[in-house]
Amino acid sequence: MRLINQKWRGTYTLFKKEVLRFWRVAFQTVASPVLTALLYLLIFSHVLASHVQVYENVAYTAFLIPGLIMMSLLQNAFANSSSSLIQSKVMGNIVFILLTPLSYLQFYIALLAAAMIRGLFVGFVIYLVALFFVDLPIVHIGWILTFAVLGSALLGTFGIIAGIWADKFDQMAAFQNFVIMPLTFLSGVFYSIHSLPPFWQVVSKFNPFFYMIDGFRFGFFGKGDVSPWLSLMVVIGFLLGLAWVCLKMLKSGYKLRG
Repeated sequence: MRLINQKWRGTYTLFKKEVLRFWRVAFQTVASPVLTALLYLLIFSHVLASHVQVYENVAYTAFLIPGLIMMSLLQNAFANSSSSLIQSKVMGNIVFILLTPLSYLQFYIALLAAAMIRGLFVGFVIYLVALFFVDLPIVHIGWILTFAVLGSALLGTFGIIAGIWADKFDQMAAFQNFVIMPLTFLSGVFYSIHSLPPFWQVVSKFNPFFYMIDGFRFGFFGKGDVSPWLSLMVVIGFLLGLAWVCLKMLKSGYKLRG
């Protein structure tokens, strides 16, 4: 048991360092996304609440909140792991982590766990704030927790891949602006895909972010655009695929060891 604890002490140390990294600037990493989600909620609920009916007996404001929670959760999980790697690479201190006896798997676990903590914490804070505006039901807590954990893990892994691939801050910004942002905004955060024309409904179903948000929303209302089991299979499939790619990149030292 002591040998096991010693083996994973480095993993815990790196994890703790990553958590402290975002917690020390919590005003930027936590308060800012919470405020952004709150502004989305106030603006869209005020403008569209009386004009949009998505699910029967579900107010638009209530419909909107799970989407905003998941969108913020995903974006912050991605931001934590990707920003950590790109900062270390640009500043040159990535070498101090690579010189440690940590295996590539331990490195992945530490970065991923910290990214998940940030994403889940931001999502939980948004949920608490949203309760001041609307009474949000919870029908299936299991589905909520499942998609929150899987979603944060998927985007945390995606962030590690992006951080490894990018060499400069502008490349990372382009990745966020042209990949992450469109996929999250066009995933049913503000609408049900059944309100779209048939062609765009089909296109939306190729977006993995749609399944994370729809499955998460199903946990609150017991209603969704697709079966939560289908969403679960898609999300797990993407997570396993990205995890495999990420571990391959870390094991080979791609763009990390020069």
